[in-house]
Order: sequence, then C-alpha cells, then structure tokens
Amino acid sequence: MKVFSEAADVTSAPAQPDGPMSGLISGQAPGQTLAETVADRIRDQVVSGRLTPGSHLSELALSEELQVSRNTLREVFRMLTKEGLLRHEANRGVFVATPNMSTIMDVYRVRRMIECPALAQAHASHPAVRKMRAAVEAAHRCRTEGEWLGVGSADIAFHAAVVELADSPRLSAFFFEVSLELRLVFGLLRDPEFLHAPFVDQNLKILTEFEEGKAAKAAETMEAYLNQAERFIMGAYGRLSSKS
Repeated sequence: MKVFSEAADVTSAPAQPDGPMSGLISGQAPGQTLAETVADRIRDQVVSGRLTPGSHLSELALSEELQVSRNTLREVFRMLTKEGLLRHEANRGVFVATPNMSTIMDVYRVRRMIECPALAQAHASHPAVRKMRAAVEAAHRCRTEGEWLGVGSADIAFHAAVVELADSPRLSAFFFEVSLELRLVFGLLRDPEFLHAPFVDQNLKILTEFEEGKAAKAAETMEAYLNQAERFIMGAYGRLSSKS
C-alpha cells in the first residue's frame, strides 16, 4: 500500500518496494514512546529526501501499514506540526511543510552563525573531522554513481559534523532541527544534481583547509560557501515561484 500521496504540484522520490515506512516500528529505542518512534522515522524520511515539501501523509494508510492507532498518528502529527515539519490544512489533511523565502533566509543566517565559528575555533585533530571526511567521501561516491539524493544526505552529514566541532550537544541538537528545514529547502528544487553538484568539491576544500590547520581560512571559505548556496537556492526558488 502506498503510504504517501502527493500534492498535485509536487514530485516525490519513489518509495521503496515495501513502502517508505516499512519496518518502522522494529527500531523503537528503549524509553521511547510509540509516537516518538514514529515521529523519528518520519523525520528520517525528510532527511533522506524521500518525503518532499507538499507530500500528503495519509492517516488511514499510515495507520494500516504501521499497525498503530490513528490516535497515535494524530499525536505524531501534532508533534511534527509544532516543530514546523508538517502543516495541517482544514478539510484536506496533513502535508509536509513547504518553506518560503523568509525560511530559506533564516536557515542560512542561522547556519552562518553556527558553522563558521565552529570551524574557526576548533582544532584540526577534533574527532568530528573523521565524520567530515567520511561525509565528503560518501558525497563523491554518490556523485560518481549518480545518486544525488545520497549526495544531499552526505552534505547534511558533513555540516552536522562541522557543528560537532563546537563540542555543544545543544547546538548539535538545534542543528538537527535546522537540517530538517534545510532538507525541505533542498526538496523545493526538483533537480538534485543541479542543486548539489556545485557544492560537492567545496566541502572537500573546507575540509582540506581545516585539516591543514587553517581554521580561520576554512571558516572564511564556509561563509562564502553558505552565501553562495543561499543565493543559488533563492534564485532557483524564485524561478520556480514565477512559473507557478
């Protein structure tokens, strides 16, 4: 059964053969409520790019596939709507949120405030550097294989690792929330290669400068990168809006 139907003007990534939410409940962590487990998996679908802005979440279909009550799903929907990940439309249902221009601008303002100082103030031997390197290598593998959603996931992993350089669990938790909105921003553009191709090698440049002990330079490169990415996405979003 197909769990997610699409808004008329949104193209979603294809579901996996067993459904995008298959096996959802099996990974429930100790101490988590069922609603928290379901919410985590929906967030994962957003981060992976399989749920795009405008996707419709069918309460009936989800309830049947997951074998959870509709009351549980309503609790999940309330949680994720409060986070800004979902939106409820009267008489239509629940949809994945669609960012607007002010959201895009705010996301990139926050990223500059967090990521640039994290790079500038950290040491090249920080353990998070291994995660940065792994994310860069994953992005290059995905690019070679033409797996552009994978490139997007690797990009988010790289920048999450950059935030880890700050040694602040609170900042990392906050960035996870920002990354959900960031993936929604990515999802506005229907050509992931067009979106991600220009920035794969720039992550490698930032990593190389940082590993060479040029933390301040890496931070400057990151700021220029984020400014360029914001302009790129705003321009693409503006073109999409003018066609709608």
